[in-house]
Amino acid sequence: MNHTPSTDSRRNWLGLILLGLAVGTASGLFGVGGGIIILPVLVYLLGYETKKAAGTSLLAITVPSLVGVVTYSLDGNVDVLLAALLAAGSIVGAPIGSWLLARLPKRAVQWAFIGFLVIVIVSLFLVVPSRDSVVHVDWFTGALLVLVGLVTGVTAGLIGIGGGVIVVPVMVLAFGASDLVAKGTSLLMIIATGLSGTVSNIRHRNVDPVGALTIGASAGVVTPLGVWLAGALTPFAANIAFAVFLVLVIVRMVVDAWPRR
Repeated sequence: MNHTPSTDSRRNWLGLILLGLAVGTASGLFGVGGGIIILPVLVYLLGYETKKAAGTSLLAITVPSLVGVVTYSLDGNVDVLLAALLAAGSIVGAPIGSWLLARLPKRAVQWAFIGFLVIVIVSLFLVVPSRDSVVHVDWFTGALLVLVGLVTGVTAGLIGIGGGVIVVPVMVLAFGASDLVAKGTSLLMIIATGLSGTVSNIRHRNVDPVGALTIGASAGVVTPLGVWLAGALTPFAANIAFAVFLVLVIVRMVVDAWPRR
């Protein structure tokens, strides 16, 4: 039976720190919060109960996301308006996704999302972003960004995956954003949605704050390295790296969605 490590003797400090180092690098490099990595490791390797792992993950990702935003903003690669529009939709969408969770076949949703990721991976080989491009926001574009945020939030509520995995490729492929701006902006959105969800999780005691801050602190140390790697790669190489990351996401989702005997 899964449990939540609640004492220093039971908590796997080395495991939490190593997890944070992996998450921080991925967060900076890909513009993702890292929940896709944290959640399965906490549950399957570190013995956390699923709800506690989800709440712990949501708090943990705010630290590398904050460090990533600061680092990306040093080169002007964070768009506050885009992040605010995305976050507005995502904050509304997350509880809708949780409500739909009991009403939709989760496995069908997982396979549909896998199909979406396959399309994204193919597109990443066909569309190379320009790092000089700027997204001009009018009413129509703003509404679309809120809609993207809404879909991101609903997806996160349904299957626990959202954030940068959706926002970064959609901003690059559909809105023509620079890949670096997409990543920095995604991390700012993740801070807003992560904190909003954490308030509820703390109220329901679904967070291990010590574990979350251990992961977050170790992640925050190496997040600037991930951001540096993102800038050092050419746009096409960054697309390839992100495609490889999405393949790993698909593998994890297939394992979850595959019928068990």
